[in-house]
Amino acid sequence: MPKNMKRILLLLILFIILVLLFSKPLYTTFINVSTGEIPLSLLEADPETPPTDGYYEAASGKSGEELKAALHNIIDDHTEISYSNVWEALRETDEDPSNASNVILLYTGRSQGEYENGGNTDNWNREHVWAKSHGDFGNAKGAGTDLHHLRPTDVSINSARSNFDFDEGGREHIEADGNYYDSDSWEPRDHVKGDVARMLFYMDVRYEGDRGELDLELNNQVNNGSAPYHGRLSVLLEWHEADPVDDFERRRNEIIYNDYQHNRNPFIDHPEWAVEIWE
Repeated sequence: MPKNMKRILLLLILFIILVLLFSKPLYTTFINVSTGEIPLSLLEADPETPPTDGYYEAASGKSGEELKAALHNIIDDHTEISYSNVWEALRETDEDPSNASNVILLYTGRSQGEYENGGNTDNWNREHVWAKSHGDFGNAKGAGTDLHHLRPTDVSINSARSNFDFDEGGREHIEADGNYYDSDSWEPRDHVKGDVARMLFYMDVRYEGDRGELDLELNNQVNNGSAPYHGRLSVLLEWHEADPVDDFERRRNEIIYNDYQHNRNPFIDHPEWAVEIWE
């Protein structure tokens, strides 16, 4: 082979080596040296846009009252169901991931047969997390049947929670470990404190008083009585941070959106928005 051709061939090989070294393709750059494994997430160089991005497009770049108003307009006018239909909906939304024949009760965490519902002792019933007397909306379509704040609870625990606001302190409930109460407030177990907070954040934003609906508002008080207010906001914000969104909440949100109301809880999809609105 002529010397010139050899030189050209060597230069070409050198060029290819340099390209491979400095381009650093994803599959060589991020290999785990110790195991030889490639993280699955890194193989996805161009991950799909989360499906909720388009849903919340009108809220992009906003904060404070402007963000709250945008979110209200997005989640407003949801498909309403009757109170009698809530039973069947809760059997799906709160299904025990380990036993499809059971539901998980909010305050106790107990897994119970999905058809063991009713008004008898140890049955489960439909808890309005935003107490229905706070605004006096009862079981009417709208706030009274909104699945984003309705959860299965033990009958006696539902009664004990009554229409209390949420706060910390008191004595532990004898039938519900980790739940505390006093004369004017209820503190749920740690595992669902964030869930409770995000349900109330949703209710505040969803019901803003337009088109004849109630204007529900969070405040920093307890003993709100029948006024359309619920507290205590500062504590709810702490719970929201201490108990982050989990898979159970995400699954619930998807089921409510896809199968029933066709609206979402923004604070499950974007937990950071609570601070941007209320702090």
